[in-house]
Amino acid sequence: MIYLLEDDNNIRNFVTYALNNSGLDAEGFAAPREFWAAMEKQKPQLVMLDIMLPEEDGLSILARLRKAPATKNLPIMMLTAQSTEYDKVVGLDGGADDYVTKPFGTMELIARVKALLRRAEPVSDTRVYEAGGLFLSPAKHIVRVKGEDVALTLKEFELLSYLFKNRGNVLTRDQILQEIWGYEFDGENRTVDVHIRTLRSKLGSCGELIETVRGVGYRISAE
Repeated sequence: MIYLLEDDNNIRNFVTYALNNSGLDAEGFAAPREFWAAMEKQKPQLVMLDIMLPEEDGLSILARLRKAPATKNLPIMMLTAQSTEYDKVVGLDGGADDYVTKPFGTMELIARVKALLRRAEPVSDTRVYEAGGLFLSPAKHIVRVKGEDVALTLKEFELLSYLFKNRGNVLTRDQILQEIWGYEFDGENRTVDVHIRTLRSKLGSCGELIETVRGVGYRISAE
């Protein structure tokens, strides 16, 4: 089940119709109070949030979802008319896994929703990765820095896993966006850079393990 919180009736009805018509169960809500009431009854597979909402804005709702243990790893997509880079950075820094601006194409939206759902499926990788005090277990969804658990969003966790699995290799922004988000790179999109920055911040002293290769991309050193 996908929950969409959008106060514009036309957009809400259009998106829920498109999702349902594509084989994805979706339910729309016009107000936060309706959304929270539904959350108490059933946890969805993915949440789509508008930013400008009555009662409570989308960024506040995003923060509440990320703070709650039951929804801290829930895939969340921001669906908003605010398209400036600052707005995207605020949303992604707040823990959003993707950011779609209005107006949007139906096929692109469906593709990105399916990509996000696909990447949220449990992984079967039983290996663990360690480097300089940083520990990661994909199967158990655990990240530790010097023995202390670190909470990451779904995309941050996938990004760190991807870097570890390709340790020593430089991954371009194109490769990262395609692998983690499932769509082609847009040269003006700062999604990868924003996630790298927030990931480094959350990893504290171990954040420096993620190296920037100027003009190319990012890597975790093989040493």
